[in-house]
Amino acid sequence: MGEPDGMRTKPVIGIVGGVSSGKSAVAAEFGRLGCAVIDADALARQALETPAIREAVAARFGPGVLTPDGQIDRRALAEVVFVNAAKLEALNTIVHPFVLGQTEERIAQFRRDPAVKAVVLDMPLLVEVGWADRCDKIVFVRCDRTRRIDRARRERDMDERAVENRENFQISLDTKAALADNTVDNNSDFSATVRQVELIFSEITKNS
Repeated sequence: MGEPDGMRTKPVIGIVGGVSSGKSAVAAEFGRLGCAVIDADALARQALETPAIREAVAARFGPGVLTPDGQIDRRALAEVVFVNAAKLEALNTIVHPFVLGQTEERIAQFRRDPAVKAVVLDMPLLVEVGWADRCDKIVFVRCDRTRRIDRARRERDMDERAVENRENFQISLDTKAALADNTVDNNSDFSATVRQVELIFSEITKNS
């Protein structure tokens, strides 16, 4: 059986961009306009708090990725996996099934909700995990590298090396930009970003 019309026509919008480009802020603006936002980073944090996943991660990467009270130290884990492709793949194998399964459930739930105008995926590795095909529209958030590094330092306590390490394991920004249906330039004041999101939202929902 196919999906009911209301489910089939409710668009799924994927947000892509570089580390600290402002993807979550753009996603939040779509949320303000009536979209349901699925935050994959939040789901990944939830995954790492799940006992079975926490134990699997500790078994694979050792006690050095645990805090004194036995929780996952996300910074220590990042320092281990974002310098080694095999280790990152091992972590993804443990965490991604939970994240993607939860995302599937939420998409189905939100598509049934008449109050939701569209579903937005705030998923840092959306293209890398093959979910670009699942989106009706992809929005690329463009932000200069210097701005992104400054934001990463201020908001996430990440230095330039940490940003580079993460992006080394991601598809290039040029490729992501080429895949996008729309682009938000997040290099000026936030009010300009808001206006761009409003225009894109209007265009997407008008045609859905």
